Amino acid sequence: MASTSTAENDLGDAGLEASAKALDTLTTMAQNHNQPPQSHIHISGMSEKAHTWLKEVIPPSTVDNLEFRYHMGNYVIDRQTGEKTFEEMSIYVRVGMHLLFYGSEQKKALHWKRTLKLLEEQSHKMGREYDSPASKQHIIPFITSFNLQEGLHELVEPDPDKYLTFNAFFGRQIKDSARPIVDSENDLVTSSPADCRLTAFPHIDLATKYWIKGFGFTLERLLGSSELAAQFDGGSIVISRLAPQDYHRWHAPVSGTVRGIKDIPGAYYTVNPQAVCQPGTLDVFCENKRSVMTLQRSSTGAPIAIVAVGAMLVGSIKYMPGLDQVGAQVKRGQCLGAFYYGGSTVIVLYPKGEVILDDDLVKNSIEHNCETLMKVGWRTGLKK
Repeated sequence: MASTSTAENDLGDAGLEASAKALDTLTTMAQNHNQPPQSHIHISGMSEKAHTWLKEVIPPSTVDNLEFRYHMGNYVIDRQTGEKTFEEMSIYVRVGMHLLFYGSEQKKALHWKRTLKLLEEQSHKMGREYDSPASKQHIIPFITSFNLQEGLHELVEPDPDKYLTFNAFFGRQIKDSARPIVDSENDLVTSSPADCRLTAFPHIDLATKYWIKGFGFTLERLLGSSELAAQFDGGSIVISRLAPQDYHRWHAPVSGTVRGIKDIPGAYYTVNPQAVCQPGTLDVFCENKRSVMTLQRSSTGAPIAIVAVGAMLVGSIKYMPGLDQVGAQVKRGQCLGAFYYGGSTVIVLYPKGEVILDDDLVKNSIEHNCETLMKVGWRTGLKK
């Protein structure tokens, strides 16, 4: 990832205003439910159409500057095949990246009240839009654009016409049989919490060395508690990023008892790896809206933290009924909650010595600097 100097980050008020207008235009275009999302809000940020459109609304020098410095997508590795592929960034994420790098001082770049207000307003706008009955018309184009037809049989309700709103489909429930839990009887095994692009680091300092490069990341800030953070000092971290087309619920990586829930208000920055891995930017995980669930693991008694992080255009983070209560029992693989519209991330923290993460996931994360495509219930590690 390229580094930036203070001078390079000064992209000007005109570019900021234009990027704000571009994001508002995209979310307004998304209200046209008869058009597939890949013709507007999810069009590839690398396409000629996106490039031309951006230069019509954003100063061309700004567009060229950012295109030169930052990749417009991310490589991922399929765990089953080992194949490495490039996933292009959607145009709305790309506009979010433009907003991420404005300002003449690093500490000012993402703290501008105008930027915070804009991202909050646009996220709430999309939430309202996709909660409306009219948004139902958006479901079929969304399914077609992301080739989701083959996976409909996995859903508890496979008929798209039965969903009353787009958000109802976006937070769709999947059959338990569609995501079997690997080694379900072995409570020492840990699982992927989501259908996701996953990175795994045996030590949290490796995550900050190879992946989380924005300034300001600490466990205390992420968890909102110095006391809780101390329990994970020297521990392991698993980061699961959900793309908009993914099944958007998250599941328990271990069995245990809920010992605490803490909702932390925050911003709505993009959690695309191009933002997370860029040196010199603000750390989005510690800035974004999130909810921290703490479990006491059944098999070992150790604390486990599960952090559901909202992102750009995410309307809400909701737990399954009864699971946001202290004392609730959860089983590995059980659905914990759902995100509604947009990308999002689930971070799982383990105390030192609580898990040995699987070698392939660690190798992909550190040696290849790549995310691994995962499904709910796939193994991520083992307590030995």
